[in-house]
Amino acid sequence: MAEHPTQSIPDFTGLTSFDAQARVAVFGASGGIGRAFIEHLVNDPSVAHVYGVSRQPPTDLAADSLSLHAYDPLDDDSLGALAATMKADGPVDLVISAIGLLHHEDQGIEPEKTWRHLQPENLAAMYTANAVVPIMIAKHMLPLLPRDRKAGYAALSARVGSISDNRIGGWYGYRAAKAALNQHIRCAAIELARRYDQAFCIGLHPGTVDTGLSKPFQKQVAEHKLFTPAFSAGAMLQVIDQISPDQSGGLFACDGEEIAP
Repeated sequence: MAEHPTQSIPDFTGLTSFDAQARVAVFGASGGIGRAFIEHLVNDPSVAHVYGVSRQPPTDLAADSLSLHAYDPLDDDSLGALAATMKADGPVDLVISAIGLLHHEDQGIEPEKTWRHLQPENLAAMYTANAVVPIMIAKHMLPLLPRDRKAGYAALSARVGSISDNRIGGWYGYRAAKAALNQHIRCAAIELARRYDQAFCIGLHPGTVDTGLSKPFQKQVAEHKLFTPAFSAGAMLQVIDQISPDQSGGLFACDGEEIAP
């Protein structure tokens, strides 16, 4: 599979705009993109420590700067306990939520092509995974950001969550859940700015990435638009490194383009 040929996206060379000994938490460590984030970060000399967080942390990821943590994303007490553990070590400079749900074969969840396919339990599952979990992570992790330097929270969203960009319809639950996440991010960004003037809270569109999430839908994707997890994660980290506080609350593609709500 060829990687995206766009020359405007530079290779990720490190979190140069953050603290020289940054600490980063990645939620969704067992997923393809979450794992790719971690692999980049543990090889970044400017990153002192990486927290890899997942319901079931991967057993084959290891690095001196990496600690793996299990949690229940739907248990507020579990998130609170995890935040307390991290707080004891000091501020967390960057938090990344690499969590999302598009389909689940065992539960019969898949993107709806028509309103005839809508099921309340599937809509609830989409909203929970794509909107509720990321903002609950933000609830517990935003207070851990340092106040005296650049810091932030970035959650994987999607271009299809843009209402103004919706031209073809379908995918009701996924679109609506990502739109809700984008609104959550905007609300959190406004509140964050009142307390942390150097911090940001943004959504990121990773593109179509060769992971289990997109696997059933890759046939219609041009080869040069199907990204490897390493490429997408590196591009998004580059965006994060270039983001400034006045861009907080926005949704950005992995090439840095701001996507309209």
